[in-house]
Amino acid sequence: MSTIEKALQKQRDKANNATTESGTLEKAINTAEVNANVTADVKAEAIQAKQVTPEHVASTTAYTNDNVITIDKDDLEKRGYLVDNGSRKSIKDEFRQIKRKLLTNAFGAAAKTLKHPNLIMVSSSKPNEGKTFVSINLALSIALEQDKTVLLIDADVLRPSINRELGLDEMPGLIEYLLGENKDIGESIYNSNIDKLKVIPAGKPHHLSNELLASDKMVALAEELAQRYPDRVVIFDCPPLIGVSETLVLSSFMGQAILVVEESKTQLADIQKATENLSEDLALGLVVNKAIRSHRDMYGYYGYGYGAN
Repeated sequence: MSTIEKALQKQRDKANNATTESGTLEKAINTAEVNANVTADVKAEAIQAKQVTPEHVASTTAYTNDNVITIDKDDLEKRGYLVDNGSRKSIKDEFRQIKRKLLTNAFGAAAKTLKHPNLIMVSSSKPNEGKTFVSINLALSIALEQDKTVLLIDADVLRPSINRELGLDEMPGLIEYLLGENKDIGESIYNSNIDKLKVIPAGKPHHLSNELLASDKMVALAEELAQRYPDRVVIFDCPPLIGVSETLVLSSFMGQAILVVEESKTQLADIQKATENLSEDLALGLVVNKAIRSHRDMYGYYGYGYGAN
């Protein structure tokens, strides 16, 4: 008897002994650990019990399949992203320098002086300065660490772009959890085919998307993510700081922040405006994006520098 069948049988035994609720079998099947290996016999047995419908069994199995995402690594590398076996040495070196400072803050001596040091927000003063590019590459770089896992969250719920950049379809994520449609945050966390990288997409657009970012449930989620896995780095791709007041609220949950600035475009006044209301206790760094170099390297005209304030 398979593990799944044993789990179901155990729940059925409990259901047969119960005398108060006719729906116990359905609840048992709902809560049993069902995955993509559920056999046709188990499905047929559940349907024959007349406690679940074929559609219910199909959707339960489909959810498990959908909970694992496949990212096209070759496509990522072509578009300038860092992959584990890629040939872009320059970009690896750049992000290695950035992540080393962040990891030292998150797990070194500085961690004792920071609130939630493993929670890192990536933002910009205004849109289109490259924050999502930096968020994804930073996550991919940290995923290369031997003893760390990374969770990448698309918190830019009005203009989500993580799924688009990773080549994924729209799927339930952060919004569904904050709305209560997904009861457990685990339902919104997707494993990927990139080792040690997990993703929470933004989810479907909602008219209260930004307000949900500032909700008590978001505060509780940040606390849970900071405490549940001590070896995990959580990267939030956040909305720009100028014009979205909820981003400032999000920053209060974080231990570290990166502000992405576009060389020759981002104004100093915008940087000052974006950072003036951030907490003094936040470890803040700048990443210079799209810096024109004196020579063309393998991934184009990108450059990065990290400097803590």
